[in-house]
Amino acid sequence: MTRLRAILSKYKSKPVKVVKETLAEEYERSKKEDNVNHPSHYTQGAIECIDAIKEATKGLFGIEAVCTANIIKYVWRWKFKNGLEDLDKASWYLDRLKQEVRNNKK
Repeated sequence: MTRLRAILSKYKSKPVKVVKETLAEEYERSKKEDNVNHPSHYTQGAIECIDAIKEATKGLFGIEAVCTANIIKYVWRWKFKNGLEDLDKASWYLDRLKQEVRNNKK
């Protein structure tokens, strides 16, 4: 739905024919999307989220790696998937990571 809003906003002053053609192209493209291997909410920009997570978690283990990966995942996709809910999840994992780091320093 976010893409549809973006398209409609971009073409609001264009003729209906152009908007229809654009929507048809977007529909065809969406049918070809690979929601298992390359979901659109993880492929924004020049790097996929999974590749960023792989690099960011090198040298981390256990719960520290899990929390770091989830923080990145939820911040990466928030605008394209679940909005504020994803930011809340990222915040939850950040709080958990901070708790784990504090407990391990004792």
